[in-house]
Amino acid sequence: METLTIGEMAARSGVAPSALRYYEREGLLHAARTGGNQRRYERADLRRIAFIKIAQQVGVSLDEIREALAELPENRTPTKADWSRLSSHWRHRLDERIAMMERLRDQLTGCIGCGCLSLQRCHLINPRDRLATRGTGPQMILNPPRD
Repeated sequence: METLTIGEMAARSGVAPSALRYYEREGLLHAARTGGNQRRYERADLRRIAFIKIAQQVGVSLDEIREALAELPENRTPTKADWSRLSSHWRHRLDERIAMMERLRDQLTGCIGCGCLSLQRCHLINPRDRLATRGTGPQMILNPPRD
C-alpha cells in the first residue's frame, strides 16, 4: 500500500500540514507513524480530506463532520453513497444558507432592513421602524417577509 508523507498529502489535498495535524488531533484523520515517528497517510485519505474540506466550506462544523465520519464502519473513507446519505442531514440548513446569501446578493447595494432609518429610502422599506418588531439586526436578510 502506497502512503504519503505529510508534505505530499498537503500538496495533493491543498490543506496545510498544520491543518492535517489539527484534523488528526480532532479525530477526523488518522496517520500511521514510521519508526522515526513521521506521519504517513493512505492515499484514500485524500477523499476523507476532500469530504472535510467541502463540508467546512458549506458551513458544517467540525463536530458535525466528526459525527458523520464516526458513522462510517471502521472509520473508512466516505464513498459517493456515504456522502449522499451524510449530506442529506445538512440539506435543509444549506438551503436556508443559500436563500440568505441570495437575499444578501440581491439587496447588497440597497437597504438590508437593519432598522437604522439612515438611508433615504428607509421610509419606504421600513416605515416607522416596523422591522424592529421582528428582532434585531438586518431583518430583511435574516427574516424576510413571506409573500
